[in-house]
Amino acid sequence: MTVSAVLLCAGSSQRFGRDKLALSLGGRPVWRWAYDALVSHPEIHEVIVVTAPERLAEFDGVRAVAGGTDRQQSSRNGVEACNGDVVLVHDGARPFVSPDLISRVIAGARELGCGPAVPVTDTIRTANLELVNRESLRAMQTPQGAPKSAWLTALNHQFCGMTDDLSLLQAAGIPIELVEGDPANIKITTESDYATALGRVGAPEIRTGFGYDVHAFSDDPDRPMWLGGVEFDHRPGLMGHSDADVLLHAIADALLGALALGDIGVLFPNTDPAFKDKRSKAFVEEAARRVRERGYRCTHVDATVIAEVPKVMVRQAEIRAAIAEMIGISPDRVSVKATTHERLGSLGRAEGIAAMAVATVAQAWES
Repeated sequence: MTVSAVLLCAGSSQRFGRDKLALSLGGRPVWRWAYDALVSHPEIHEVIVVTAPERLAEFDGVRAVAGGTDRQQSSRNGVEACNGDVVLVHDGARPFVSPDLISRVIAGARELGCGPAVPVTDTIRTANLELVNRESLRAMQTPQGAPKSAWLTALNHQFCGMTDDLSLLQAAGIPIELVEGDPANIKITTESDYATALGRVGAPEIRTGFGYDVHAFSDDPDRPMWLGGVEFDHRPGLMGHSDADVLLHAIADALLGALALGDIGVLFPNTDPAFKDKRSKAFVEEAARRVRERGYRCTHVDATVIAEVPKVMVRQAEIRAAIAEMIGISPDRVSVKATTHERLGSLGRAEGIAAMAVATVAQAWES
């Protein structure tokens, strides 16, 4: 009998507040841990990822199908795409599924419904303050398995409000059994769960990004001069499609580069009229938002301006405060330095200004 596995990654992460499956866990997205565990198991012949239709392109190189409006429909879409005689259904938010647990479920799922469960260890009360006998309680886990024909019978019924796939089998009259679960097979539902998972894989990952930009001075004598989010009295300012804040451009590229998210030329092309004369503050804020969205936070920025004019360091404190506010960190985590080009080359002839920046980002333990 051949075995397929369905990995459910189509949820909205509503309780978590952001896409938890895309968060980095030890250098891999959360969903990838479960996928790798399933695809490497010697008894599993194929793994089908079920995801939201708009996210299919994100699973390049992985066999993926579109999910539905609820868990039952997503499970049905995944099971229908499988070729195996037996199908396991697993949550993408359970990254630490072990080979032994997968084997136990496969062994029990060849003829009937099977799922892992662990004893409830906490004292439980109802909302009416009545104690519940925890000896008879079990907390369900995934993967849950059954013959493909049994899944299709159950999933084609119209059941409402069931959050456990094994319950669908049971409601359809298909016998089920429980096997020993694994307390380490946690599900990431809250930020606290994510912090626990990060602790399992070791210290948070730290990455570094580098940014560089250069702009010539404008031919417009009234062009404003913006550096580091601060307007200088010097005229003319720098030439560019946006406000040409060369320092912020370098910082935005450093933030994006730390997580290989492209650069500001891709995100904010100079061919787009929407960005004409736009304050570069928005570029840094968007880069920082994208870093946070992927489960990281910026911990430090070190930047250097190369310019003959204006005198940058007299405004250093203002610049550091402005950059810190854009990124959402304290000013003591922002370093801004300036130097001249010793009259060498175009920068030395004061034909323009260049800036370099290094951004350090770390995997976030909390939101």
